[in-house]
Amino acid sequence: MNYRHAYHAGNFADVVKHAVLARIVEYLKRKDKAFRVIDTHAGRGTYDLTSVEAQKTGEWQAGIGRVLEHTFRPDAAALLAPYLEAVRALNPAGGVKRYPGSPSIVRHLLRKQDRLTAIEMHPEDAAALAKLFAGDIQTRVIELDGWLSLGAHMPPKEKRGMVLVDPPFEVAGEFERLVGGLGKAHRRWPGGIFALWYPIKDRRAVNAFRTALAETGIAKITDIRFEIRPASAEPSLDGSGMVVVNPPFSLKAELDVLLPALSRVLSEPAGGAWRVVEIAGEQKAED
Repeated sequence: MNYRHAYHAGNFADVVKHAVLARIVEYLKRKDKAFRVIDTHAGRGTYDLTSVEAQKTGEWQAGIGRVLEHTFRPDAAALLAPYLEAVRALNPAGGVKRYPGSPSIVRHLLRKQDRLTAIEMHPEDAAALAKLFAGDIQTRVIELDGWLSLGAHMPPKEKRGMVLVDPPFEVAGEFERLVGGLGKAHRRWPGGIFALWYPIKDRRAVNAFRTALAETGIAKITDIRFEIRPASAEPSLDGSGMVVVNPPFSLKAELDVLLPALSRVLSEPAGGAWRVVEIAGEQKAED
């Protein structure tokens, strides 16, 4: 599966991923103490939705396009507000012609004492990222294979924060690398929050991934599953998931509001589904 962000920026998977990301950052801001967000596969930082790549798929129209046009109930609107404020900040004239990637969303939400480390391997994307954050003392951009950062950059000096692992799934074996990378990073920083994005396309691979996570021995793992349609006859991106290790105590209640609201807006006519499953932990989460 090729999931280069330029082709898929602002699609349903981005919406769900970035809404959850924003909720975790907002949770970290509840304490005055500084924190760091490490984005291991940061991409370009922002995406032009009028570009050839974005126009080729047009996926953003059924993602962020629908969300911005929809009027949500007050409870869901309040939870989406930090994420959507980051999107609107990039589009001051209204509408949506540019979409913020995860590092831009995080940076928009940070306080003056917080820090962002944005890591990207592809030279062109890393250069664009460095240009975007040039002169920003709160953001460090590193051109590096993000998988290597799961050992070399843990734990951050702040000892508080989260790691977002959002690989492009361009090569085989990414699920295995997610499990292995998480295990290594968690051993070095057991108190950190880790958020791992994955596509729901190859159902057998996804099930094996979830089983492998359960076998890591990590104590607190929540799996957020969001699908916009039933399983397709041919392999297709039917949904996406986010695994959160050491999830904020407030996250489950927020997801119970956010996910059904987003499902109503983003799902196809055949119907979507969402679940929050506790892979490991003391409490079982339910739909």
